[in-house]
Amino acid sequence: MAYIKFKELSKYFDFKEEVLDLVQLPDYAREYVEAEETILLAYKNSKDYMVFTNTKMVLFDRDTMAIYYKKVHIIPYNSISTSAINFKPGKVEILLSLDSGYQMHLNFIDMNHDKKEHMKQVYKIMMKTKI
Repeated sequence: MAYIKFKELSKYFDFKEEVLDLVQLPDYAREYVEAEETILLAYKNSKDYMVFTNTKMVLFDRDTMAIYYKKVHIIPYNSISTSAINFKPGKVEILLSLDSGYQMHLNFIDMNHDKKEHMKQVYKIMMKTKI
């Protein structure tokens, strides 16, 4: 009898709401940002948070359905091997492949023109830090 080990190939995150006042970020989200870092952008959905700084992104993956757990992804921009940004009507997608082979899909929904421009600027900072 053969067994196949399942390995998650891609992780998807959907974010809807930008955190405009950084005071609204929970303490656990701020404790992963170093004093010398600048928070560029923060997003949330019903259970997850994402923080873009000038050097890394921090994703908080929480599950409260069965057993409460919180998984923290810290991704330095220099660990991104390839990336793409897709602009669609009302939506922005950031597709990442990390040096480890792990892939992530970050979806930002309910985006107007100004929010898309802000996301484009953050993406450019990410890629500039990568080089």
